[in-house]
Amino acid sequence: MSFVRLIDLRRTTSFRLSVLFLGIFGGISVPLFAYLYFSITGFETKRVDDWLGREYVAMQRSSPARLSALFNVLAQSDPDQQRPNGLFKNDGQYIAGSLTRLPHDIASVGEPFTIRLQQGPINQTARCIAANLPGNHIAMRCQNARELNSFNSGLVKVLLIGAAIALAIGLVGAALIGLGSLRRLDAVTATIRQIVDGDLSQRLPTHRRHDDLESLVRVVNGMLDEIERLMNEVKGVCDAIAHDLRTPLTTMIAGLERVQRRDRTVDDYRQALNETLIDATDMLHTFNALLRISEIESGVRRESFVEVDMAAIVSDVYEYYEASAEEKRLTYRCEIEGNCDFHLKGDPNLLFEALANLIENAIKFTPTGGRIVVSLVRLEGRIQFSVHDNGPGIPENEHQAVLQRFYRGETSRHTPGNGLGLSLSNAVAAMHGMTLIFDRVAKGCRVMLIEADGAVDVHETRIQGKRTATQSTQKATWQ
Repeated sequence: MSFVRLIDLRRTTSFRLSVLFLGIFGGISVPLFAYLYFSITGFETKRVDDWLGREYVAMQRSSPARLSALFNVLAQSDPDQQRPNGLFKNDGQYIAGSLTRLPHDIASVGEPFTIRLQQGPINQTARCIAANLPGNHIAMRCQNARELNSFNSGLVKVLLIGAAIALAIGLVGAALIGLGSLRRLDAVTATIRQIVDGDLSQRLPTHRRHDDLESLVRVVNGMLDEIERLMNEVKGVCDAIAHDLRTPLTTMIAGLERVQRRDRTVDDYRQALNETLIDATDMLHTFNALLRISEIESGVRRESFVEVDMAAIVSDVYEYYEASAEEKRLTYRCEIEGNCDFHLKGDPNLLFEALANLIENAIKFTPTGGRIVVSLVRLEGRIQFSVHDNGPGIPENEHQAVLQRFYRGETSRHTPGNGLGLSLSNAVAAMHGMTLIFDRVAKGCRVMLIEADGAVDVHETRIQGKRTATQSTQKATWQ
């Protein structure tokens, strides 16, 4: 482990938190260890004091003569003076026992006290008690404090060693936790560098454990998925613009060059200008549609959402295309479920445009004499709008492709249009929390707009093909 690595370690949040908790644990442990120390030493001191109390009672009940004989016997049997004793006159005159000098610093008679003995082989502290006896005598019984002091010193050493071990284990644990987080951060950093260098296919490494960093990584990976999709869309749009606009531009330039090279009449020039204006207008409409799709996908128009009635919008769009359907001699019908509330938050102009694109496509590709049914129902609490025609339909493998900008299927490649109608309808649907899907029908095409469950979620409904919508059980009836 390098020194630089250790410097990086202290910058990790996990290491700092571990050290913080270690400090909190240490702060709690100090008063705990102090309580244990004073409790244990106090218990030992109390045990000695209890013995001294019993000895005090025994001395009070004995005569000085009997105590003199007893103290002399105890002095002979206790050469190490673990429990020294002494009998004295009130003026300090020695009578019997192992203590030959009456201490001057006796705190009180009848209560245990601690003194330092300065005589004989004993030159250390002792716990003693003194008793006044008849005939102006003073008797003393003591307990050598050497064992008690040794016990206290050993207890302090054990507590300090335990604290040092806990501190060492805590620091090692904090370092291991910090190194684990550092390795994860290194992996994330390396992946981010690859993404910055242009490899958008890379994703931040994930783990099985669900911690705060893992939640952040998953959110960032979702964001990267969306960025990669948008970048691919932009690239696809640029390629499509270059491909689809190259032909009309080439046609315009060729036509103008032909007119320039040859002698033409005023009518010929006027016709050439009209054809150029038509091509330029179509190109302008294409760019306007692209800008409109971008504006819709940005969600700017959501701020102006109002309460709209989908039934009224469907009726208006249906009536708007009645003349076109009648011109192609189509059986054109609108079915709106009665006694249902079709209100939602949205932009009425955008919804009109999205539904108009779907109906216009149906009219465009349905053969003369065909049938088109426009329906609006509410199933399972969700608004469902559909346009069903008996035209050539769209192959199932192209259902997602036709939602891309400029995509033209084989059946529509030679039909006028720019391939942006369904893309715009899909963007408007996503903006309003709806999903555009193609229902499976035996003949023709049935395109549907289905309201999502709950509140509008633009992010969830924006990526067509990454969700599965419930297929409608409502089928159009043909007459």
